[in-house]
Order: sequence, then C-alpha cells, then structure tokens
Amino acid sequence: MTLTPSLAGDPQTATIELTGGPVSFRAELRVTPKGLLAIGGLVTGVLLSTAALVWTATSVARRHPLATRIRPR
Repeated sequence: MTLTPSLAGDPQTATIELTGGPVSFRAELRVTPKGLLAIGGLVTGVLLSTAALVWTATSVARRHPLATRIRPR
C-alpha cells in the first residue's frame, strides 16, 4: 500500500459502515483543511464556554465556602 501526500487544498474523506441484523448504516464525510480549522474553532468555543459556565456556577462556593457546607434538613 502506497500513501501519496495530499495537496494543501484537497479534501480529506472518512467513511463508516455499520451493519446489525437487517439494519445497515453508511456515512461518508469530506472535509477540507479550512473546514477542519473551522470545526476545531467551534469545538474550542464550546469547551471554553462550558468552562466559563462552570466557573460562574461555582463562584458562590468559592466566595462563601461556609455557606455551601451548611445543608438544610
């Protein structure tokens, strides 16, 4: 098997085929390098916004550690 280097603008392709009993599924994805950068940017944005939400949600516990230890009965 010989691998040839792709050009900078060539799309990359991934294919998956799943079969289970009478059901089969096939998906093919083609992405350019610019598309991969865009996907990476979107994933980074989601992860950073999630970190910001967790930081905000736990700010009371960081500012008032005693208040978070008291549990109502």
